[in-house]
Amino acid sequence: MTALHTGAVVSLPVGGEMRRIELGPPGPWRRPQRPITSRIAYAAAHVVPRPLADNTPGAPADLDWDATLAYRRELWSYGLGVADAMDTAQRGMGLDWAAAAELIRRSGSEAAAVGGRLACGAGTDQLVPEDVPSGDRGLSVIADAYREQVDVVREAGAQVILMASRALARMAQSPADYLSVYNAVLGHTDQPVILHWLGDMFDPALRGYWGSGEITAATTTFLELIANNVDKVDGVKVSLLDAEHEVALRRALPAGVRLYTGDDFNYPELIIGDEQGYSDALLGIFAAIYPAASTALQALDAGEATEAGDILESTRALGRHIFATPTYYYKTGIAFLAWLNGLQPGFAMVGGLSSGRSVSHLCELFVLADRAGLLTDPDGAAHRMRMFLELNGVGA
Repeated sequence: MTALHTGAVVSLPVGGEMRRIELGPPGPWRRPQRPITSRIAYAAAHVVPRPLADNTPGAPADLDWDATLAYRRELWSYGLGVADAMDTAQRGMGLDWAAAAELIRRSGSEAAAVGGRLACGAGTDQLVPEDVPSGDRGLSVIADAYREQVDVVREAGAQVILMASRALARMAQSPADYLSVYNAVLGHTDQPVILHWLGDMFDPALRGYWGSGEITAATTTFLELIANNVDKVDGVKVSLLDAEHEVALRRALPAGVRLYTGDDFNYPELIIGDEQGYSDALLGIFAAIYPAASTALQALDAGEATEAGDILESTRALGRHIFATPTYYYKTGIAFLAWLNGLQPGFAMVGGLSSGRSVSHLCELFVLADRAGLLTDPDGAAHRMRMFLELNGVGA
């Protein structure tokens, strides 16, 4: 990024000592003047709780609808699609099904009003996995739960993303059990869906999904499901943080089935692609870097692949930091950056998840966001960062 400074200054703990950081200007990001066509790209959006809600672990989600929906309008204004009610929105980590269903309905209305692309997660989180019966009866209960959520998504006018199911991961005994449930659910859908393969680094409860902890065996089952339902599958979102596996899977997919990268580490090269193809995108990191992501995709539309790659590469260090181990707390970084940029009233998250990252981690995030040109209002971000440091006893 440019070495110019804005005049905004913050003293931060860096390398064990307080250092004076002069903030640079935002990057040369721009909203598109026409629809983006070179890639289909979704930003998986987070949710904002009401400041005075009971945002403690286990409490029902209570959202600030104005801030939550305004964030989605911001993403749409940059030409990106919104992937909603996904793991980025804290499904399974504070966002219960009742709140998720309302989110889907409200986002559907907003998408219709602005002409925005919207896809929403359908899962089985209305179930208590431990209460699901065993055997064929349990598989039927899980399939029914999926169908209930699919109907909510379709009624909202959104594309369906079939999320991984903790209940299924808990009770399935074989790859055949996965195929049985997914075949039943896909038979219920009236439009092609996106299949979501979420790795256990994002959710440890999904370890061994598709019936095997061995990636090659799991991929075989996944491809069998797709081959048997190719007319019902628009694409697959793969969140395994394994670029080599993603490329191999992309090349093995039937013609017409898209690969939506969910690799928040290796997205630059996967989106740019190679002589044999590229990945589209459905990424949590795009909710943090959306101005840069949009500008890069606009460069791809203009045939400027090198420029597009350079822009995406400039955000990689921030992405790797936000998604650092334990990866499932990446949502905390996305919400923190949204607060720094004035897109939510306070640094709060459903279920108290704002405590999921350390002060040191968030200070490093601030520095990396500045270097990537993603602090859109440096003076405002500096003011909020100083408040955060004071609240946490840093530099006092």
